[in-house]
Amino acid sequence: MVVFATDSVDREILRALRDDGRLPLVQLAARVGLSQTPCKRRLQRLEESGLISGYNARIDRKAAGFGITAFVSVELERQDADEIASFQKKIAQFEEVVTGTLMTGAQDFLLEIVVESLEEFETFLQTKLLRISGIRVVRSRFALRKFIDRARIP
Repeated sequence: MVVFATDSVDREILRALRDDGRLPLVQLAARVGLSQTPCKRRLQRLEESGLISGYNARIDRKAAGFGITAFVSVELERQDADEIASFQKKIAQFEEVVTGTLMTGAQDFLLEIVVESLEEFETFLQTKLLRISGIRVVRSRFALRKFIDRARIP
């Protein structure tokens, strides 16, 4: 992974877009203290470098009907490269999994699962996750509420 060098203006552009990804160029330029043309060039450079990897809407899960968030740790029976790749490929097919992270330590994976209800979570466990071969242990914890949710920009 190549680390892209940024300066304070680039970081201000990133912070502004983190706060409002639909900010018009004229407002973005004014906010960071540039005219539109250099601001547009910097924005294009940030996009082309991959530092800005895309734009999306933040969806309120609860308002969308997904009131249950579970964090599920998974330990595999074997941790070789083939088993890890196979598990990741299978998990990527499940829409209930919104993030999947390969971990160090006792757990091999940490999955963030978002569902409408506890019944839907149980169905996910029984009909999807626990049917994957090679799983040794599954532990679930439920989120009560999120109190910090930010993208870190230096």
